[in-house]
This record gives sequence, structure tokens and C-alpha cells, in this order.
Amino acid sequence: MKKVILLIILLGTLSCTENKEEQLKHLNGYWEIEEVISEHQAKTYTFSETIDYIVINDSLKGFRQKLKPRFDGQFETNNVKEQIELKIENDSLNLYYKTAFSKFKETIIKVTDAVLIIKNNQNTTYKYKRYQPFNLD
Repeated sequence: MKKVILLIILLGTLSCTENKEEQLKHLNGYWEIEEVISEHQAKTYTFSETIDYIVINDSLKGFRQKLKPRFDGQFETNNVKEQIELKIENDSLNLYYKTAFSKFKETIIKVTDAVLIIKNNQNTTYKYKRYQPFNLD
């Protein structure tokens, strides 16, 4: 467990070499949860029924929406969108969410074209991979 946390910290440190504005170009799109790491446990997901769709515009505002992929390439949704404001603070990329029920903050540890790692205020780390649509061929 400690090795996993150390690895994430190391990856986060290495990702700091890329300009934060450059990292933003990788954030938009469809993300599938791969792993959740808390202080007490780690859980790996081999399959997830939902994916996160993230859109951030040039004014650093946007939304995150949960989608359920279908076999025909389309998505089902409940049309609930979490409003996001992205801020660069103290050399960190922070996502500020606003929903009808709460407000919260997450920090982007790493974002590339293939990987997104986010940490919340409860010290839980979420690792995502870029979503790949179903291929039945």
C-alpha cells in the first residue's frame, strides 16, 4: 500500500515538469476509472459501468457528467452535470465542483493523453484511463 502511494507521489512530482497550461489540453474527454486508493485500501476496477465525461472550455469552466456506454457506441445519461471551475493555484491544477447538493475540490496530480490522476480532500486518489469504446468486431 505504501509503495503504491509512493509511486503516485513520484509520478506527480515527475508530471510537474510539464507546464500546467499544457496539461489542460489532455483533460477534456471520456475517462474510465481504473483504481481508487485511500489511506486504508486500494481497489482496482477491471470494468466500470459508467465513465466520466469532462469538458473544460477556454475560460477554465465546464462540467463533469457520468455516462453509461451502450454497445451501439451511444451513451445513456441522467443529464446531471457537476459544474467545474479549474484554477491553477500554488503550482497545482485544482478542480472546484458545484452541484445542487455540495461544493468540493479535487487536485489533478497528473494528466496526459492516456492517464488522469486526481486526489480529493479526504486523501483519496482516483486513477483514470482514457475510455476506449466497445469493439465487437
